[in-house]
Amino acid sequence: MYKLLRPLLFSFSPERAHHLTFSLLDFAQHVPGALAVVGGSKPRKSAELELMGLRFAGPVGLAAGMDKDAKHVAALSKIGFGFIEIGTLTPVAQPGNEQPRLFRLPTDRALINRMGFNNGGVAAAVERLKKRAPGIIVGGNIGKNKNTPNEQAIDDYVKCFDALHPVVDYFVVNVSSPNTPGLRALQEKGPLLAILRELQQRNKENARPILLKIAPDLTDEQLNDIVSVVQESGIAGVIATNTTISREDLETPKAEVEAMGAGGVSGAPVRQRSTEVVRYLRDRLPKPLVIIGVGGIDSAEAAMEKIEAGADLVQVYTGLIYEGPALLKRINNAFVQWRSL
Repeated sequence: MYKLLRPLLFSFSPERAHHLTFSLLDFAQHVPGALAVVGGSKPRKSAELELMGLRFAGPVGLAAGMDKDAKHVAALSKIGFGFIEIGTLTPVAQPGNEQPRLFRLPTDRALINRMGFNNGGVAAAVERLKKRAPGIIVGGNIGKNKNTPNEQAIDDYVKCFDALHPVVDYFVVNVSSPNTPGLRALQEKGPLLAILRELQQRNKENARPILLKIAPDLTDEQLNDIVSVVQESGIAGVIATNTTISREDLETPKAEVEAMGAGGVSGAPVRQRSTEVVRYLRDRLPKPLVIIGVGGIDSAEAAMEKIEAGADLVQVYTGLIYEGPALLKRINNAFVQWRSL
């Protein structure tokens, strides 16, 4: 059914299609059988797994960026996700970058976005999450406001962490978006350790697992620093990876891509590199440290590639836009079959 709806959705601008899709999803959750028509179904009991002291309904989650303000957790929890990551949230609401800022590359099964952490602020999201029903794992992805200098970034992360701590199950520290000026400089070992150590200090009572989201564009030397940071800070693990700033090997004509301007590429073009990063990290970060693989997952095969490379869980974003909710069922079923071998 989603394959029939997709041409209609793709006739709208990406952001308008996004809002329309969620309006339909929120409506459909109240109509018996409607979510099943578009391919949505809850994971089978045999897809459950336990990590970081949390019980996940299944191995595939929603990546941050799609439900930034935690407005659609209830509906999303009914279509096959094992967990949902909201955000990226910042202490103060901000509009993000000017539109247009989200572009489709259908030939590449990809997106380019320069959203810029557009969100309604952490306080509003907290109020929504206080009312959420139990039963779905929710992660809080946190960042800094655009106007906050890097020297004061730690304060923004602390504000978000403290506010969200009672209402989320795990945290993700986002220092890898290419769309906030200077943010990726916080991936350097010194500032990153300072942020994570401060959060860990505040995390001693009723502790929540903390994960670090990294870029796919890091060198091996930089990845080695990430390994050291994870080990020295004592956080729970890594999400690999965010969007890429690379424009290599895109099939979309170069002139069209250049006209879209700056932004991070997600979808199929980042699949190989994100899997390489997952494998590199797993070789150096043995379990129980957790790795969540994300990037180019638009099929069960792509998801299992990440898991076989060492990921404990996977997340989707762009693949969901191109494939619809049935993608989640295919991944969940493939995971159940794989673990039974």
